[in-house]
Amino acid sequence: MTLGQIAFLGSGETSLAGGRIFETLARSLPQPLRIAILETPAGFELNSHQVAGRVADFLKTRLQNYSPVIDVIQARKRGTPFSPDEPDVVRPLLYANLFFMGPGSPTYAARQLRGSLAWDIIRARHRLGATLAFASAATISVGAWALPVYEIYKVGEDVHAKSGLNLFNDYEMHLSFIPHWNNVDGGTDLDTSRCFIGKERFEEWCKNLPPENITVGLDEHTGLVIDFETGQCEIGGVSSVSLVRDCEAKIYPAGAKFPLSALGNFVSPEPLDHGIRPDVWEMVLNVPTLDDDKPSADILALLEKRQHARADKDWAESDRLRDLISAHGWTVQDTKDGYKLVKN
Repeated sequence: MTLGQIAFLGSGETSLAGGRIFETLARSLPQPLRIAILETPAGFELNSHQVAGRVADFLKTRLQNYSPVIDVIQARKRGTPFSPDEPDVVRPLLYANLFFMGPGSPTYAARQLRGSLAWDIIRARHRLGATLAFASAATISVGAWALPVYEIYKVGEDVHAKSGLNLFNDYEMHLSFIPHWNNVDGGTDLDTSRCFIGKERFEEWCKNLPPENITVGLDEHTGLVIDFETGQCEIGGVSSVSLVRDCEAKIYPAGAKFPLSALGNFVSPEPLDHGIRPDVWEMVLNVPTLDDDKPSADILALLEKRQHARADKDWAESDRLRDLISAHGWTVQDTKDGYKLVKN
C-alpha cells in the first residue's frame, strides 16, 4: 500500500497559486494523468456542471504538458440518476489518479458522500497511490467536524459543528479544516475571516470540539500538501497555514515544511480495513481494461430511446435521456445528419 498525497487549498483553485500546486501534484504522478472532478459539493445548484467544468477547463490548459484526461463526475444527489451511488456515474473514479472537489456547500457534500460508493472508491484509490485535492467547501467537508458556513453566516443558526466525512479517521487522526482563513471581504465593518464567520464565532465553534481535534486553517490562495511517504507537510501559495490546538494557533508561512506528526499520531491502516466495503475493493482491484472510445451497450440503448423520443417530438423525454447519457460520461451533439457521440 502506497498512500497518495493529499492537498488542501484555502481558495483559488484556478488561480496562479492553485495552478502551481496542481502542477506539483501532477509531476509526482505516473502517466497517463487521469483527473476526476466531482460535482458533488455544488450538486444542489442548477449549474453544478459549469462550476466543476470551469476547474476542468483550467486544468486542461494549466496541465497541458501532462496531456491530462479529465472526467467531470456528475455525482450530484442521492436517489437520482446522478447519484454518487450509481456505478455508471462514478465509473471514471476507478481509473483516476488525481481527484478534485471544490466549491459548494460543505454540509451538502458530506451528506451526499458519506457512506457512498463514490467516497469508498476515492478512499480505496488513495490507499493505492492516487492523489486527492480539495478546495473551498470540499476542504471543510472532509474533516472530522464540518463548519456549517451557510447555516451560520447566511441563515443565522447558532454556532455549531456537524459531522464531516472524517477522511483522516482512516489514519486515526482527528483533523478539521477551515479555508478562507484570512478572508477580508467584510472590510473594516465586518470580520469575515475564518471562512466568513469571524474570529469570535470561530472561537465559539472551536471550544465545542473534542480536545483531540486539530483544526487546519488555510489562508486564501495558499495550499497544504501532505506527503505520507516522506512524512512531511509543505505550504505552497502566497500566505500561511495555521494549526489550531486547544484554540491556540501556530502559523507556518508559505515555503515552510513541518512533520506529519504535527497533525497527530499517524497510523497506517490495513489496506482492506477501515470501513471500505469488500465489493468496492473488488471493483478497485479488478478494474477492467479501459476503452475510452467505445460506448457501452447501455449507452447505445439510451441513444436509441432518445432517437425515438425525438422522432415523436417528445422533447422533454429527449432532454432527459440526453442528460442521463451525459451522466454516464458521453455528450450527444445533435447535427443536421443525426447526432455525434463524444466522450466527456
